[in-house]
Amino acid sequence: MRVIKAPTLAGAHELVVKLILEKGWILETENREATVEFEEVALRVEKPFSDPMVSSHSRFQRKFMEQYAHDLIEGSNAVFEYDYHDRLFNWGGGLSSQGKEVHVDQIEYIIDKLASAPQSRRAIAITWNPVTDERLDDCPCLQLVQCIIRDGALHMKVVFRSNDMLTAAGANMFALAHLQRYIAGRLGIPCGSYTHISLVPHIYYLRDIGDIEPFCQRGSLIRPIPEVCQACKKCG
Repeated sequence: MRVIKAPTLAGAHELVVKLILEKGWILETENREATVEFEEVALRVEKPFSDPMVSSHSRFQRKFMEQYAHDLIEGSNAVFEYDYHDRLFNWGGGLSSQGKEVHVDQIEYIIDKLASAPQSRRAIAITWNPVTDERLDDCPCLQLVQCIIRDGALHMKVVFRSNDMLTAAGANMFALAHLQRYIAGRLGIPCGSYTHISLVPHIYYLRDIGDIEPFCQRGSLIRPIPEVCQACKKCG
């Protein structure tokens, strides 16, 4: 596993994009999408609310990120095969127990667990639901959220089974850091570090070819593997 430590979320995002584009390998997914893939990575940011939180190279900027964070914490009226708000705040779709539908607010559980046992390692939330996800074409990438209290601060660690690091990871990190702040606020303590683990990080280098050059800056910041440059052709 590669570990990237960065002072900001934006810096972590830029560094992992550089790592994948320069060191990754080509893989066609089961959905026949062309990707650059890399081994598992962990991004650690000690102070996730340090500026800049959003990379200036990203397609999605602050206004979009803030709406995405709002929807993750508060929910939205949009209809998807799944959404992270529902999986974290209302887990259990399709399940029943003792004749009743299962509805679990995992974030409230995290808050209650840490309020009663600040040293706990059990304050976790999961998103995967085998009843539905084994049949979904679009199933959750985020799998697990863990919160711990150490040295008086709330630290968050998240695990993605797979993560689009070019266009999605920036928004994922921004929104989950805001969830971290929400939980910390409910507990009356400050935010600590944020750790973002991707087990299969990747970039859709053909689908999102237009999003690569802003990070690459025509080879001045990133020197991608040949297949990416041949697809982009912006350097001539």
